[in-house]
Amino acid sequence: MSSPELRANVTWSYKQAKGVMIATVLLLFCVFMLCVGILLHALAKLSNSLDTPRYLLFKCMLVNDSIQMMSSMLLFMLAMFDVNFALFYCVPMIIISTASFLNSPLILATMSVERFVAIFYPLRRPAAWRSDRIWVIILAMWLLSYMSPVLENAIGDPRTLPVWSEPVRCNRHLVNITPAQAMIRIMANGLVFSLMAVLIIWTYICIMVQTRKLRRTGDSGGRAQRTVLIHAAQLLLCGLAFTIPISETLITQNYDIQSQRLLSFFNYLCLVIFPRAFSPLIYGFRDQTLRRQIAKAFRACARSKVGV
Repeated sequence: MSSPELRANVTWSYKQAKGVMIATVLLLFCVFMLCVGILLHALAKLSNSLDTPRYLLFKCMLVNDSIQMMSSMLLFMLAMFDVNFALFYCVPMIIISTASFLNSPLILATMSVERFVAIFYPLRRPAAWRSDRIWVIILAMWLLSYMSPVLENAIGDPRTLPVWSEPVRCNRHLVNITPAQAMIRIMANGLVFSLMAVLIIWTYICIMVQTRKLRRTGDSGGRAQRTVLIHAAQLLLCGLAFTIPISETLITQNYDIQSQRLLSFFNYLCLVIFPRAFSPLIYGFRDQTLRRQIAKAFRACARSKVGV
C-alpha cells in the first residue's frame, strides 16, 4: 500500500473513531441529564424538600454536577470539532468548569457534616444548619470554589496570552501556562481534596463512636454511617480527576496528535464523565423516599399514557 493510501486510511479510521467518541459522550451526557431531571422532579414533589437541609444540599450537588458536565462537555465538543473562538469567551468557560470541579468535594464534605449535626443535635440544630440558614453555607461553598480559578487566571502574564479578541483553541493550557498559575492550581486541588477527605473521615469516626455509645447502629446512626461512607466513595471518584494533569503530560510527550486525542478521550470518559455521572445518582437513588417518589411519578406517567 502506498504512502498516500496509508495516510488516507489512517485519516478515515480516525474520523470513525472521532464519531464514536462524540456519540458515546453525548449518549452518556443525555442519560446523566435525564437522571438528574428525574431526581430534581422527585425532590420538587417532596413536601419537605425545602425544609430538609440534606435535600437542599443534594439539590446543590445535582446543580453543580450538571454545570460541571455541561461545561466540560462544551469544551470537549469544541476541541473535537477544532472550533476556535475569542479568548474573551474561553476564560469564563474554564473558570466555571474549574470552579464546579472544586465545588464537588466541598459539597460532599458539607453533606457529611450535615449528617454529623443530625446525629449529635437531633432535637435542636445549630442555626447555621437549619433549612432557612443553610443557604449561607451553600453560598460560601460556591464563593470558595471560584476563588482559586479566578485568582489563577488573574495572575497570568499578559505577554504570554493571545489578544482577547483573537480566535484560539480553548483549553486550560493556553491561559494557565506560568509556574505561579500551576502552583496555585496544584495547591488548591491538593488542599481541597485532602482537607475534605480528613473532614469526611472525622465525621464518620465521630458518628460511629456516638452511635455505638447510644446503641443506635441499627437505626438512624447506622444509616448516617453508610451515608458518610458513600460520600467518601464519591470523593474518591472525584479525586480520580486530579490525576488528569499527570496523564496529560505523559500523553503530550509520547504520542502524536491523533493518539493524544484518543487517549484524552478515554481520560475524559473514565476520570470525568463516569465519576460525575455515577456519584450523585448512587446517592440519589439510594434514598428510599426519593425512590418511592420516582416510582410514583412513573406509575402516574404510565396511567396517563394508558388513559390517552
